[in-house]
Amino acid sequence: MKNKLKGKIAVVTGANSGIGFAIAQRLKREGAIVYDISKNILKNENVKEAFEADVNDFNRISEILEEIYSKEGKIDIFINNAGFGIAGAIEYTKPENIYKQIDTNLSAYIVLSGMAIKYLKESKGKIVNISSIGGIIPLPFQATYSATKAGVEIFSRALSNEVKPYGIKVTAVLPGDVKTGFTSARVIDNDVADKSQQEAIKASISKVENDEQKGMTPDSVAKVVTKVLKKKRPPLRVAVGFAYKFVPLLVRTLSLKFINFIVRKLYCKKAK
Repeated sequence: MKNKLKGKIAVVTGANSGIGFAIAQRLKREGAIVYDISKNILKNENVKEAFEADVNDFNRISEILEEIYSKEGKIDIFINNAGFGIAGAIEYTKPENIYKQIDTNLSAYIVLSGMAIKYLKESKGKIVNISSIGGIIPLPFQATYSATKAGVEIFSRALSNEVKPYGIKVTAVLPGDVKTGFTSARVIDNDVADKSQQEAIKASISKVENDEQKGMTPDSVAKVVTKVLKKKRPPLRVAVGFAYKFVPLLVRTLSLKFINFIVRKLYCKKAK
């Protein structure tokens, strides 16, 4: 059977750890040549070369893509994966943290996809954007994160129609809870005067973190991404994890009020 990814040139943001690392590992195993763009470079035998850059440094990213193209003569796959989380009550979340999260988790996806398109037109390549089930089932005290991930999926669907004439395919991949260093790296904005509200926020975040640490492995996500990249006609959206595959259907079936009620019961401890 022909290996559909052998020799493909793939660029992954945030391939130095977590889901990005697992994706790079899978792609290399499939015979792809992987390049990493990460804010902090770590030793990674899965990539041919790692470039140190913040995904919001658009001039540098443009230079990196041109360098990869000059070396390889093509770019077949672009994967937007880099991101981070913040948590806390919106009332007390620092505006600079909100802007930073939107810039990194959504705006950079949009800009970098635009940069990659001119290369992917030649190869009729693929874009994969890592979103989240949290974009469908938004969580309290992670409102900004949920908003960015919802935006990633909507952007992916819109972009898919734009680039369809060029043979470029776009897919949003929506993992559920995944056990990675993302949990410990989450920024907690919890500087509130009301002690009972602090307790409510802490309880909600603790549940999320506990769910994540009991979640699937990063390789579970990487496996789905690899399958998507092998498909001639990949889906616009794919959820990762058996339990999460039914979430999009439930959201279409149940009322939003009922869904929000369930989420509130699970993740909101009533402030005294």
